[in-house]
Amino acid sequence: MIFQKLFDKIFHHEQLSIKHVFSLFCFIFAFWSLYRYFPEILPLWMEELILKPLIWLVPTFWLVRKVEKEKLASLGLTKKNLFPALYWGIGLGIVFAAEGLVTNILKYQGLHLPEVGYSPLSLIGLVLLSFVTAFSEETVFRGYIFTRLWRIWKNEWLANFLSAFLFALIHLPIGIFVLSYTPLVMLAYLFFVFVYGFGAAFVFARSENLVSSILMHVFWSWPIILFR
Repeated sequence: MIFQKLFDKIFHHEQLSIKHVFSLFCFIFAFWSLYRYFPEILPLWMEELILKPLIWLVPTFWLVRKVEKEKLASLGLTKKNLFPALYWGIGLGIVFAAEGLVTNILKYQGLHLPEVGYSPLSLIGLVLLSFVTAFSEETVFRGYIFTRLWRIWKNEWLANFLSAFLFALIHLPIGIFVLSYTPLVMLAYLFFVFVYGFGAAFVFARSENLVSSILMHVFWSWPIILFR
């Protein structure tokens, strides 16, 4: 009886919108998995500036504008609650950046700072690229998937859990085809991605402004970039 009620709540309330959410995820997952199957086809800048927006953002914006007939502000692309978005994104972002640093120390049994060899110009480019990546991924998973599930189910935590799970799942192809993780390492990797996804939806829900999760994404990604 409990499982039946949960099933009804998930799949029988505004079924068409649920189809939109899962259709978008399946579309992105299929095409992004196909791309990841052929690693290093495109340089990183072209992947993040051109390919990812085409596969991730174009169908999302099309759903919002043409199918749902809503404004892009419904994705959290708004000036409202900007200050709360800033302190939530930066505050929890620092926590996740610190978590990445502690993970690095535990992994290498000490502080491991590889010689990255970035010039000032390339470092600026990487920072800008991390914001572009964060914008694409946060628009889809927090701006669309999380907000639509939250709106349909009227349950922030259920929507948060599923959107974080889907966010972890979208990282499965890179773990398999690019990073070649072993099963145990893969589970740990997906778990930490899930935890981040849950935290990103949490800060977004506090302000309903995408700036919060974008900032948090950038803070979260830099320990990965520096210590990989």
